[in-house]
Amino acid sequence: MRLFRRCTRISILSLLAISVFTPVFLLSYRLKNLNSDGMMFYLLLLLLDLWSSRDFVEDLSILKHRVDAQANSAVQQEEVEDLKGPHLVVYRDGDHGSLVSLNENDSLDKAENVNSLQNNGTTYGGDRKNQQNLYEKRVSSSSEKEKSRPKGVQHSRSIQSHPQRPLDEKVKEMKDKVIRAKAYLSFTPPGSNSHFVKEIKLRIKELERAVGGVTKDSRLSRRAMQKMKAMEGTLLRASRIYPDCSAMVNTLRAMTYNAEEQLRSQRDHTSFLVQLAARTTPKGLHCLSMRLTAEYFALQPEERELPNQNKLQDPDLYHFAVFSDNVLACSVVVNSTVSTARDPEKIVFHIVTDSLNLPAMSMWFLMNPPGKATVQIQSADSFEWLSTKYNEDQQKQKGLDPRYTSVLNHLRFYLPDIFPSVNKIVFLDHDVVVKKDLTRLWRINIKGKANGAVETCVEGEPSFRRMDMFINFTDPSVATRFDSNTCTWAFGMNVFDLHEWRKRNLTARYHKYSDLGSKRPLLKAGSLPIGWMTFYNHTHALDRTWHLLGLGYDSGVTRAQIEQAAVVHYDGVMKPWLDIGIHKYKSYWNKHVSYEHPYLQQCNLHQ
Repeated sequence: MRLFRRCTRISILSLLAISVFTPVFLLSYRLKNLNSDGMMFYLLLLLLDLWSSRDFVEDLSILKHRVDAQANSAVQQEEVEDLKGPHLVVYRDGDHGSLVSLNENDSLDKAENVNSLQNNGTTYGGDRKNQQNLYEKRVSSSSEKEKSRPKGVQHSRSIQSHPQRPLDEKVKEMKDKVIRAKAYLSFTPPGSNSHFVKEIKLRIKELERAVGGVTKDSRLSRRAMQKMKAMEGTLLRASRIYPDCSAMVNTLRAMTYNAEEQLRSQRDHTSFLVQLAARTTPKGLHCLSMRLTAEYFALQPEERELPNQNKLQDPDLYHFAVFSDNVLACSVVVNSTVSTARDPEKIVFHIVTDSLNLPAMSMWFLMNPPGKATVQIQSADSFEWLSTKYNEDQQKQKGLDPRYTSVLNHLRFYLPDIFPSVNKIVFLDHDVVVKKDLTRLWRINIKGKANGAVETCVEGEPSFRRMDMFINFTDPSVATRFDSNTCTWAFGMNVFDLHEWRKRNLTARYHKYSDLGSKRPLLKAGSLPIGWMTFYNHTHALDRTWHLLGLGYDSGVTRAQIEQAAVVHYDGVMKPWLDIGIHKYKSYWNKHVSYEHPYLQQCNLHQ
């Protein structure tokens, strides 16, 4: 019996000796190229790392996985689900901007680096030695060029290479650490429930709760900073367990690629929904039109007449034109114009709509007359001459936005025919708000031109437009007649000299280019490009403070710009009467809407 126990003890000790010395022998074989001091230092660090863990047995599986990860690709080894890697390509110079501004020499260095990568056939999964050699050549060549430059140039480059530290960097750093922790977590074997896995999951949960919806460093609590330090310790431990960074790079690249794909998909979906919302009439406006229409047909014929209709043909008055099917928008244009005018009794508004909205439009201004001003409501269907003059090809176009193909959008090119007795008129879009007296426009000399408008050819501004952005200058018929460098202008607030218009027969010119555009792809849909062609060399530039653009798409318009402008224009899809409108600009429009009106309250129209 004693002999059996002795043999058992000897066998157990032998197995323990083998299990202890075999890893040491394997590690020493891997580190044979290191010197003795380096080997001892490495072994000490390894032993400290292993014995510092309270769950050494549980972490043995992670250690084994680390050795396997060094031999195989991390993405293939772990088969990370729901992660699709990007296409392995080398980005060309100029594909992505850099936060660090480069001078001419830096650009050349960057191009040389890209060329060398292409010549060596290097991709993101290429040979590390080639990448290391390229990096060393890059550093050496950069240092030599830096020494050859003057001191002033070197100092300038050092300033450019260290941009300002971003604000709220603590919040960003915390979010980055959460991403790193999740990346480390994806390296663990499937189904692993070791102490390390539990710890890193706990750290992620704690830091996400601590950060929450905070966006500024000043709002971070002391508890959040403590959780951040705890996360740093966990990440340091993870970096020791996974010293091979190639797996981390591949996984992070896959995570970034999938995040970008999701972002792109969400942007496309958002853009579609915004366009859909812009084309759809809100239920409140539809309700308002129905109620006004019912009230209009309940009136007697003699009660449907608007006051002061004897002023409609007086050429000495201030005539404004608005073409729209939106009752509330027309009301804002009329109310804002009349409220800012010195002589409102001399203002005549000509509103042209379609036959469907004619009763509602008429009933609104019967119930809400704009003070002493005169309003005329007409239907585009009542113009018998329009069917023979209007380009039928525009009506036959299908699949385009009805806002572009609508007759109300192109009716502005028939102003001399609609108002034969008027010599000067101001055209306003229905998505504008007037902030200053526009009757001063009649005292501006437009120097024999037919159109007075604000230019949109200043590069760098959101309202910047260029003719070749909307017109096809590759067509010989366009290139020989127009100069692409000609300054463009905006529709929405225009002064038209109808006498010069008739004299130069610009309506016939509109028909000519409209017919030409229906046969060949010369211009984009809408009235803006065809307006540039029609009034080419017949437009006078107004002062820029007369017309401010961008309130329907640019959130960067300042309050100072709005206060200086005579007319603010909500051009774009984010109209102020829609839920998608830019909130900080809605107050200028809501100011001229009577939300206390019983019809607006019944139709749930509110600020």
